[in-house]
Amino acid sequence: MNKGLVLILVIIGILLIVIAGVYFIEPAKSLPSFMPGYDHSVSTHHYKHGIGALILGLGAFVLVWFKSGKKSPQEK
Repeated sequence: MNKGLVLILVIIGILLIVIAGVYFIEPAKSLPSFMPGYDHSVSTHHYKHGIGALILGLGAFVLVWFKSGKKSPQEK
């Protein structure tokens, strides 16, 4: 088990889920200017960006699950 990789994936997963929440909650004009989808003249939400970030965040947690699981006797 590579603990460094697992830690990095957990941090990335948490950040992506927080970013997904921001996309779901804030309209495009209230997003931070460095985030994709920011537009000061649009008041709609970017649900597709949020769904994409959520899927990537959950994917990072799935990778953590597979990386941190027990090894089979054949892999030792």
